Amino acid sequence: MGVRKRERAEGIKEANKQVAFAKLNNCPTSPRKMRLVADLVRGQKVERALNILRFSSKEASRKLEKLLLSAINNWEQKNAEGNVAEAGLIIKEIRVDGGMMLKRLRPAPQGRAHRIRKRSNHVTIVLGQLDNTQSN
Repeated sequence: MGVRKRERAEGIKEANKQVAFAKLNNCPTSPRKMRLVADLVRGQKVERALNILRFSSKEASRKLEKLLLSAINNWEQKNAEGNVAEAGLIIKEIRVDGGMMLKRLRPAPQGRAHRIRKRSNHVTIVLGQLDNTQSN
């Protein structure tokens, strides 16, 4: 490997150390319901986001709280010497995409059938450190 390529790879590796993510695939909740909760914590500091999710009455908040704890743990694995409280972690990005859809039939009047779509979603949380230029 050349010197420039090695230096570039080390720079990318160092930049990725500051970012951690976690994914939740095929969560059996509709994407619309999950987005309502995700919008509450987008851009928040991690400690504040955990409090918001912990005291929210929505069921989607339980799943997002567990996913956020997983992302924090992933950051700790990357930065063994770092401290979460001092790092100033924020939720840089939270994405809720539609997942697999189970299609079921429900009997309807006069011999017809209505289709029921049981939706699921994929959630991705990206954590990053708070820059000095922005404050929340």
